[in-house]
Amino acid sequence: MTVLIVGGSGFLGAELARQGRSAGLETAATFHSHPGESTGVSWHRLDLRDPANLREVLDAVSPRAVINASSGGAEWAVTAEGGMRLAQAAAQRGIKLIHVSSDAVFSGLRNGPYDETRSPDPVTPYGAAKAAAETAVRLLSAGAAVARTSLIIGDGRSEHERLVHALAAGTRDGALYTDDVRCPIHVGDLAAALWELTVSDTAGVFHLAGPDAVTRHELGTLIAQRDDLDPSLLPTGRRADSGLPGGLDVRLDSRATQQKLRTRLRGAREFLSGSSPEQT
Repeated sequence: MTVLIVGGSGFLGAELARQGRSAGLETAATFHSHPGESTGVSWHRLDLRDPANLREVLDAVSPRAVINASSGGAEWAVTAEGGMRLAQAAAQRGIKLIHVSSDAVFSGLRNGPYDETRSPDPVTPYGAAKAAAETAVRLLSAGAAVARTSLIIGDGRSEHERLVHALAAGTRDGALYTDDVRCPIHVGDLAAALWELTVSDTAGVFHLAGPDAVTRHELGTLIAQRDDLDPSLLPTGRRADSGLPGGLDVRLDSRATQQKLRTRLRGAREFLSGSSPEQT
């Protein structure tokens, strides 16, 4: 089967492309500005805001499945409308769609972890855009999979790891919040789980996050300890005092999804200790 990775030049997309080629799968990927570095992948320029461009890419690749790992941030035309446009095109062509969403669709105002049955209640423009795209995917394609995830970490290459290094070096202003709780996941685990969903017949909503709930400061400390940095150099603060929008305590409960997967979703304390991923 041929699989198209939308957003293949991004952090998650690059790992998806790498794993796809390693597994011997026919893999194509899209980019907005520059092609990624993965070899053995056919690259296609795509602007999700352009319906004609989307049709051209789908015609050229003729995929049996599409993984939407694009990252348009809070830009509604890309994240919301682009996701809707892709969902519609996939449904019309009978293409299985795996749509990567975010814990930002939740407010963090409700008690307890958020499992797959909880309805989105976003409080940020980014969360609203992701939630709108999710709704379109689920309405347009009964066979699609919506995969919500959290902070993505990966062997020094993620934006969160780069931030920790910059803060420790004093080359960037900012703080790591002590009241902002998430469930980070390793990019390798996330990509492997997404490939499982892609090649299976499963559909619905899935949560792909690690089992450890940590604050952004705790996450930064774990990264610093792994990378032999001094954690005391990391400035702290409270998101509640910053005026920034967004939920404070957004814990994704991935237990129901984990029971359906071979890939084990490791927690931050484990994968930042240097342990290698295991398959169960």
